[in-house]
Amino acid sequence: MTDLAKEHNAIDLALSVSDLPSPEQLVELMHKYVSEGYNNYAPMEGIEPLRRVIVDRIKQLHNKEYNPNTEITITAGSTQAMATTISAMIKEGEEVLLFEPVSESYISAIELNGGRPVYVNLKKPDFHIDWDEVKKLMNAKTRMIIINNPQNPTGRVMNEEDINQLKRLTNGTRIVILANEIFEHIVFDDEKHRSMSSVPELAERSIVVSSFGPVYKISGWGIAYVVGPEKLMSEFRKIQQFQGYSVNTPGQYALAEFLQEDNKYEEIADFYQGRRNYFNRLMSESNFEIIPATGTYYEILDYSNISDETDVEFAMRLVKDYGVSVLPLSAFRHEKTKSRMLRICFARNNDVLEEAAKRLCAVPVLDPAR
Repeated sequence: MTDLAKEHNAIDLALSVSDLPSPEQLVELMHKYVSEGYNNYAPMEGIEPLRRVIVDRIKQLHNKEYNPNTEITITAGSTQAMATTISAMIKEGEEVLLFEPVSESYISAIELNGGRPVYVNLKKPDFHIDWDEVKKLMNAKTRMIIINNPQNPTGRVMNEEDINQLKRLTNGTRIVILANEIFEHIVFDDEKHRSMSSVPELAERSIVVSSFGPVYKISGWGIAYVVGPEKLMSEFRKIQQFQGYSVNTPGQYALAEFLQEDNKYEEIADFYQGRRNYFNRLMSESNFEIIPATGTYYEILDYSNISDETDVEFAMRLVKDYGVSVLPLSAFRHEKTKSRMLRICFARNNDVLEEAAKRLCAVPVLDPAR
């Protein structure tokens, strides 16, 4: 959709990046370490100053103490971190439970390692988890459950009941939880992010992935990290040694120094909540139904009141006729069903959101009798 947006000079609400600037101090630190010659390979596990500042922050946020030497590894972005975790944990014929809609990157990694993805549909309208369905799908072959909290693409945040159900269903099993928590600091409406690290019964079986990209707008630096118990981390590092190895050396040093003082991640949720609220107000006169996000910088638009077109057809028409690019939700499903839903990214400047909303508000109901 991004290529199509460029072809038609459309506003791109499909692309999964923020338009907003990176912290100036962090960029200056990157320049500093590049110019001072910190450009050779970093240790496979990541530099010690960064590992230590991360585990200190996790202890502060989640009251969980990880060993900086054996229970954390710096990775070349979150996608690599998740692929490496799957490669380290999944063997031929083992099953992995995924909550759908879901990113295709998980599926590719599972199948590449001979595993079998098993899909659990999140239930509309709020995309909640049906834990009875999860229980029915679990069996002796289930080796992993992948959690994305807050969730891309729906923007849903797991609640206390979800955590309790996950504890109950995994108790006494050999199941590993792969927790994608890269949007942990982007949670709205006084909701609380419940990390797997904060729950002892889950932390002992979890590899938790987080990233600096969404918070500091540095996704292009390709720096993320995983934390988990030593028994899992040692397996992770066996694959990391050959799959990722060294990660952005000057970027690691820049982050290690920046994180010593920066607490602006605590403000980031309010910032993006403001963007979400602003966009939703602009869209209030449109024919779309908005399913408000409680986390991430993504949101779902339902166009059921507008058209019976497939989401791919409708998304392409929005680009060509109205100059706005969005993602069809079927891109996040293994079976391309007619969802009549779209994902947008509202991490854009206000003037971009204003023009995008203006164009989307001009989309009429195709059948006036609807």
